Amino acid sequence: MQSPLFAFNDQQTQERWSLQNQQMLRIALEGHDDILARKGSMVAYQGLMEFDAEYQGNSASRARARTGEGLDLMRCHGQGTVFLANLAQRIHIMEVEGDGLTVDSSYVLAMDSSLHHEVIAVDSLYGISGSGKYQLNITGTGKVALMTSGMPLLMQVTPDKYVNCDADAIVAWSTSLRVQMQAQTHSSGVWRRRGSTGEGWELSFMGSGFALVQPSELLPPQNAQIGSGLAAQYGMGQQGVRGQNQGNAWS
Repeated sequence: MQSPLFAFNDQQTQERWSLQNQQMLRIALEGHDDILARKGSMVAYQGLMEFDAEYQGNSASRARARTGEGLDLMRCHGQGTVFLANLAQRIHIMEVEGDGLTVDSSYVLAMDSSLHHEVIAVDSLYGISGSGKYQLNITGTGKVALMTSGMPLLMQVTPDKYVNCDADAIVAWSTSLRVQMQAQTHSSGVWRRRGSTGEGWELSFMGSGFALVQPSELLPPQNAQIGSGLAAQYGMGQQGVRGQNQGNAWS
């Protein structure tokens, strides 16, 4: 049998974490190095693998209930190779060390089980869509796989060059950065998403580190009827579009 499909064979590599392609993660396990992955993200595996629901302690459960931020994880262990993907999003492998990584949990595909993650508060006055009051802080030493819709932009932040990012497009940033949420408009204008420009809230990053931005916003096209009421339509409040679009899958 012949087909161009045979060009997409399993990519042989000595790396423990690697990309099968831009939208599929390949992780080789040797029986002593568990990983934590997003529930339901396994698309294939080879060898003797087991998948168990990851226990969530009382503190993590309370934080999840209070903030809405958190990860639904499964533990992958055994000997073999597991392939992970989610909604054909592009995958990027990052090495976490030093100051750590702050990320929206919606963009985490997998991480080494040795890494620690907890919910932290981000400076914000309003519970809006995108990167709001609470984020996930990942610390320790190990690898984490992030997902973006399209190819991202990595912006370097230095003490003499701070960076502003759309709160609906930011994916992750260095934990060491100072973060402020702001809108270039007066308070009555936030409901109109910065007047007639279509722009809303943004995060301002200061210090030394990086900010990762994707070429896609969580909000649906303007005038899309999501949730109920004007606040939900424009992404604000608990019934805003973020709750309707956890997979960032707007077409």
